[in-house]
Amino acid sequence: MPLKFGCVPECPGCAHKYLIREQSLAQKEKWLKNKLAAWKAKFIPIQTVDEKSRWGYRNKVCLSAQWKHGSWQFGLIKNEIVIPIHHCPVHTRQVCDAVSLFSSHLPAPPLFPLAFFVQTGNQITLLVKSKQMPDLKWLNESLINALKQIGIDGLWLHLHPCTGKKIFAKNAWHLLYGTPRSVDDNQFIYGPRAFQQLIPALYNHALSEAEFFLNPSTEDVIIDLYCGIGTGLARWQKRCENLMGVELDGEAIACACGNTDNVEILRGKCSDRIPQLRQWADSHSTNGSRLLYINPPRTGLEPEILQWITHTYKPDRVAYLSCSAGTLQKDLTYLATNGYEIIKISPYDFFPQTLHVETMVFLESK
Repeated sequence: MPLKFGCVPECPGCAHKYLIREQSLAQKEKWLKNKLAAWKAKFIPIQTVDEKSRWGYRNKVCLSAQWKHGSWQFGLIKNEIVIPIHHCPVHTRQVCDAVSLFSSHLPAPPLFPLAFFVQTGNQITLLVKSKQMPDLKWLNESLINALKQIGIDGLWLHLHPCTGKKIFAKNAWHLLYGTPRSVDDNQFIYGPRAFQQLIPALYNHALSEAEFFLNPSTEDVIIDLYCGIGTGLARWQKRCENLMGVELDGEAIACACGNTDNVEILRGKCSDRIPQLRQWADSHSTNGSRLLYINPPRTGLEPEILQWITHTYKPDRVAYLSCSAGTLQKDLTYLATNGYEIIKISPYDFFPQTLHVETMVFLESK
């Protein structure tokens, strides 16, 4: 397949850039079934979007920055060199416009030691490797008007002298322009660090599948681990009153509180909140079912959480959305040997053109 306009052959971002849609999906399904071979019979076809929606979908990016030939280059690193992707066809028009805007408006190092350009929807963060606030004369009325025209709600400067593999630090966030929160197409509040699945229509479909399987009612109890900004919580709340979430990031919790109606959310690592989860679940015991929705990071479920699921909370039904087939295989092996049956595995193509694939697994207590 010929490359789309703006696609850079050297860019390491899209491993499937030369594949047509059917070839890409076939490779993802084959790879995933090999990883989860013990449950190959439980798979349904990968869920995806039409050809047009596979391009210009990415409105959340983290791009490395490098000063070269009198301007800033934004892109992905290959062999310690930033490969600029200012017109990437996978990025939304807004991201491409923002990248072009900042490549020419920001001062050169060492006055402005920029390390990363991060965009989360309508929120942009510039990460600089410095403890000191740099000169901000570049932030003029012309630039602000240009940001408004492309729909940017908030511009942040994040001072992080050790930024690298760990992109963000907790402190030293400065809002330079606009508002600290935005609202997405599904009317959910989010901030500059918020994690949200790409392709909202496909993510809504995944949540609908989870809701259909969990089938919550007013008498049920639901715990939502790694709940993020509360997109799942808001959905479960429409059908169930006994609801609790757990999330580590403070900004995500603040957004989740705005996206839900008085849902109790615990802050911290899920494994550290097991005593509170146990107490809450016992105090909300009903004649209904115990339900669990989990969407952990790439590292998967902590051993303590696996132990809590199978030996303490003992949910009747579990919906598990995973971004790592490796850790998913490990977790499913544990769950399958400790009282749970894998009912269905539903892959999702949240990242077209790339090799990444996410997986929703539905489990029932034996």
